[in-house]
Amino acid sequence: MTKVQTRVVLVVALLCTATTAFAQARPAAPAAPQPARAPARAAMRVMTLTSTAFTDGGMIPARHAQTGRDVSPALSWSGAPDSTRSFVLLVHDADAAIGDGTDDLLHWMVWNIPGNATSLPEGVPQGAQAVNGMRQISGTGPYYRGPAAPATGPAHHYVFELYALDAMVNVAPTGMSPPLTRREVMAAMASHIRGKGVLVGLYKRPAP
Repeated sequence: MTKVQTRVVLVVALLCTATTAFAQARPAAPAAPQPARAPARAAMRVMTLTSTAFTDGGMIPARHAQTGRDVSPALSWSGAPDSTRSFVLLVHDADAAIGDGTDDLLHWMVWNIPGNATSLPEGVPQGAQAVNGMRQISGTGPYYRGPAAPATGPAHHYVFELYALDAMVNVAPTGMSPPLTRREVMAAMASHIRGKGVLVGLYKRPAP
């Protein structure tokens, strides 16, 4: 190796050493800020909703239908989360579309059921608001309205949905139409649902 080649090698080596030292001496670039994460939401609790009047998927007795005494059935539930402050009960005919077809027939809606409750007795009295703060409506008034599917055609599915909420629902039971009140209650409870139970009963009027 000539003297010139030796000098070139030494210069290159010195440049590499200086570059490495400079890179190590530079402060690390600050990490890009991470977007804030929303707090984790507790998983939805699956609850059990039952009735002594009928089994899930069974026929609803005439006593609880419009052709009978129109008495609300006894309901009981379990599995509500500890955070429950109130319950909402929605009873609707899934086979009876109304309006523009995106809604169905409301038979009963009860909200602000106390959070420590585990049941509703048979024959809940009429009235927009009870002394314990519970409120109720149906498609025709402040009371339970039983099933009444026609004798012709298949039996209708009457869906009982119970929601456990971590809040109360501040919607008045009077002053609006039943469909609008239902929508307002559903909107108010949307971000507060912590558990849900479902019970389905079938009904059709007896043949004449």
